[in-house]
Amino acid sequence: MTAQISECLILDGEKTSMTFCPPLPENDLRVVELKDDEIENDDFIFSTACWRGYAGTWEIKDQKFYLVNLEGRFKLAADEPVFADWFTGTLRIPQGEMMHYVHMGFGSVFEREIHIKIEKGVVTRSKTIDNRKNGAIERAAGWKNFPSRANRFYGDDEL
Repeated sequence: MTAQISECLILDGEKTSMTFCPPLPENDLRVVELKDDEIENDDFIFSTACWRGYAGTWEIKDQKFYLVNLEGRFKLAADEPVFADWFTGTLRIPQGEMMHYVHMGFGSVFEREIHIKIEKGVVTRSKTIDNRKNGAIERAAGWKNFPSRANRFYGDDEL
């Protein structure tokens, strides 16, 4: 698998990226799947860098997690954010320089990561992981970022 296009996250009013893809809600009328001839900006959608077929923009506002935009194979049915009450897991936000590139999924390792624990769409905890100080071997940290471990990250046991 090729390194994947990041999801966008608006955090504290600033756009950043996530090296994690929260799932879209299943069978939800607020998210519409498009037909092939309806898809705009398909440059990245049919790329190996976007196996999921879409890119989302998410926002944390007032300690709640929202889906605010979709591009590619899906779109939002309305122009208003969708409260992500279906999602429970840990978001991973890279910060600083990339220390180790992994050409697969979201396996690359950055100097720091913010981990934000979400339960049914509500932020319950957050923590900054400093990969420069935690003694993590870069390659080992990268392996922990593969899809089979997509919602568990180094240091999460402490969250």
